[in-house]
Amino acid sequence: MSPADAAPADAGAPPDEGRRWQALGVGLVAAFMTLLDVSIVNVAVPSIDRALGASPSDLQWVLSGYALTFGLVLVSAGRFGDAHGRRGAFVFGIALFTLASALAGLAGSPEWLIAARLLQGAAAGVVNPQVTGLIQELFRGPERGRPFGLLGATIGISTAIGPLLGGLLIATGGEEHGWRWVFFVNVPVGVVAVVLGRRLLPGSPALPRERRRLDVVGVLLLGAGVLLLLLPLVQQEWHGRGRWLLVPAGLLVLAAFAAWERWYARRRDPLFDLRLFGLRSYTLGALIALVYFGGFTAIFFVFTLYLQNGLGRSALVAGLAITPFALGSAAASALGGRIVDRLGRPLVAVGLLTVVLGLVAVVVVLWWAPNDAAVPWLTAVPLLVAGLGSGLVIAPNQTLTLSEVPVRQAGSGAGMLQTGQRIGSAAGIAAVGSVFFSSLAASAGDFTVAFRHALLLAAGVIALALVAALVDVALGHRR
Repeated sequence: MSPADAAPADAGAPPDEGRRWQALGVGLVAAFMTLLDVSIVNVAVPSIDRALGASPSDLQWVLSGYALTFGLVLVSAGRFGDAHGRRGAFVFGIALFTLASALAGLAGSPEWLIAARLLQGAAAGVVNPQVTGLIQELFRGPERGRPFGLLGATIGISTAIGPLLGGLLIATGGEEHGWRWVFFVNVPVGVVAVVLGRRLLPGSPALPRERRRLDVVGVLLLGAGVLLLLLPLVQQEWHGRGRWLLVPAGLLVLAAFAAWERWYARRRDPLFDLRLFGLRSYTLGALIALVYFGGFTAIFFVFTLYLQNGLGRSALVAGLAITPFALGSAAASALGGRIVDRLGRPLVAVGLLTVVLGLVAVVVVLWWAPNDAAVPWLTAVPLLVAGLGSGLVIAPNQTLTLSEVPVRQAGSGAGMLQTGQRIGSAAGIAAVGSVFFSSLAASAGDFTVAFRHALLLAAGVIALALVAALVDVALGHRR
């Protein structure tokens, strides 16, 4: 019996129409704030280096520690929200995120800043599954297309616009203290989100009291497996091949997690119901998300390196150059959310193809660019096209992936989906970044050649996601 058979995805009382859009608005602001911190800190690294005297290893932890703890808690936090109610988990996560942001802005040493970033990432991991679960809880069937479209726009904009906002804050606050405002800006927004979250989010527990027991062994096994997978990916300062032994070790631990969950599910509610992978929409959607984020997130990482380190542009200019992608993504996400119920997975396939074509166009433009000064202008249109495609991928794919997930499993299902996205992002940045730096060395420091090679790899990774989407389309036609 599938999870959908056990408890229909749309089961439950109709949500309160008067408050659900207000509650969604609070959730989207929180999602934007937490996802923004994945990329906004990249442009602040030089300032942090000068202000705190951080070593390369310290800076790597400042950047990657956030992603590491973010990915570790997603499923557990989603399950907690399913069992105990999303309002309490959401408010706790935002309050912790706000506190950690303040601590990061006050940091007086690299160690202090690293600890604050780890706490920030964990808090973000608590918040995000609640937002996705909230959409599942408050909206029904085709109604979910629009809110998921808004969430997709939030994801796309926050990821792409981070360098721009970071550059603006550093330019406003100055080189010495501007990096602190990258963290302090979260504090007033977080305080307001806590107050409104307590007032507007539904507070009733999603499960009866006897079914709220947490699967502690599952939490530990999943956390250990994800940690072993992510560590060698996010810690690029670790040299030598020995670090890659952690990857097979992580896969073994995850296999043990799967075995434990099957056994535990016969007795109580597990941390994650593996029967969700029996749903084609969930399995292929999660695979598409994992692979797409592997190419999508890496684009901004190497583009920022190319513009700032290679062409000597400021953080602000680097952020402005990426803005067309964010604008295209925002516009298309809103549209994609409205039409995904009619078009289904073919819409995602069209979006993926558009992203690939946009990135290949960027490579062609760089090949024929008359000079380095023209690069930010010449890449604007191809990046806009790629952004439009991305908007037709993230929100529609999330809507389709979670469409058959029961509401009582919405948090854990979304948490597993987002865990895959975090792993994909880390793996993509590691792979694309490796190609970038190896090409840089092989071409005697030619940043344009290195960026072209890295961008072609990112496009190739996204093409793999396109293959998965086409498989889903073909299977749907066969049925």
